Amino acid sequence: MPLRLDVTRTACRPLDVASVHHEHADFVWRSLQRLGVRDADIEDVLQEVFVVVHQRLHTFDASSRMTTWLFGICLRVASAYRRRAHRRREQSVFEVPDEAVDGETPEDAAVTAQARARLRAAMDLMDLDKRAIFVMFELDEMSCEAIADMLSIPIGTVYSRLHAARKAFEQALARLEARGSLRRGLRQVGAP
Repeated sequence: MPLRLDVTRTACRPLDVASVHHEHADFVWRSLQRLGVRDADIEDVLQEVFVVVHQRLHTFDASSRMTTWLFGICLRVASAYRRRAHRRREQSVFEVPDEAVDGETPEDAAVTAQARARLRAAMDLMDLDKRAIFVMFELDEMSCEAIADMLSIPIGTVYSRLHAARKAFEQALARLEARGSLRRGLRQVGAP
């Protein structure tokens, strides 16, 4: 169990932000992605997380794992980021297209891009807690045991949260489909 050794090693030496950043920046980066932070903003939000770590590191008591404590900070910072995002009016003028797969036609690329956009839109409608579990299991293909271990929660809790996340995802897809049907219907009758 190398994770337990990391906790012991961390608990034995004094904690400083530089060592926490060095050991856990990749985890924080992935967590922020899972929680819906746009790729363009991830570096800034990562910095916000480590500002909070700097301010609160003295409160870490090692009763939980460092990753669990950091995930809680990521959750709160990502939540604040998402609340601010709806007020932002900036529009991306240039978006780098996804790399085409060898043999992929432009139509296939368009269908794939639409599916990714639909996935992102559905996940944006989900609560952050549910989204994180959903992404870890369904997209990152982590096992429930690994998720439970990383978040320091019972495996039964992971199963129940995953069930709720899948249901929330299906409901989000249904809402998006209903909006799309409504828009198509309005266009057919000539409404703006």
